[in-house]
Amino acid sequence: MRLLIIEDDREASSYLSKAFREAGHVADTADDGLDGYALAREGTYDVLVVDRMLPKLDGLSLIRSLREQGVDTPVLILSALGQVDDRVKGLKAGGDDYLPKPYAFSELMARIEVLARRRGGGPATEVTSYRVGDLELDRLSHRVTRAGQEIPLQPREFRLLEYLMRHAGQVVTRTMLLEHVWDYHFDPQTNVIDVHVSRLRAKVDKGFDRPMIHTVRGAGYMVRAGGEA
Repeated sequence: MRLLIIEDDREASSYLSKAFREAGHVADTADDGLDGYALAREGTYDVLVVDRMLPKLDGLSLIRSLREQGVDTPVLILSALGQVDDRVKGLKAGGDDYLPKPYAFSELMARIEVLARRRGGGPATEVTSYRVGDLELDRLSHRVTRAGQEIPLQPREFRLLEYLMRHAGQVVTRTMLLEHVWDYHFDPQTNVIDVHVSRLRAKVDKGFDRPMIHTVRGAGYMVRAGGEA
């Protein structure tokens, strides 16, 4: 499954995203309502996990806005407000389920699986592989090949390439990489990204005439086949 966690508690968000990934799912995060709304409008998620109390745009307003825009992705609301009236408000706003805090991760996962099944017999948008030009990445086998030649990658390099390929043709910013590959929600003021991209580029592009990993000056990085960014 591909999940979006919209939660302003960064410790909770990091815990959930790590747990989902360990369970074999793809998990993106947003720590305020506006960013979460922008990501959710893409409509490429199986389930949205939305905290009710969010900065910039509260969870219920976010859900109402998505429904008004025709986004029907199932939504599980998380909230410290667990009274009957609170749950009813969440469901009437367009939520599909409501789980009061604190909760057990096993129950959260079970509820998410139920929502995904309701949507269409299971996770309809799960992607297990990516291909850009002659570069292929298989999430299940953790195997990367280019022109049929296997490229051995370290776990962090694999996650970095996976994220870049998932957004092929789009500029991926430093902030996006810090949040989704390193699970940082702050800039550590180091060159960790530059170092890893450089190592990844050396492995993926070495021996090939056309680079796959491009630096977009002043913006970030992009994976695309051929040419200059």
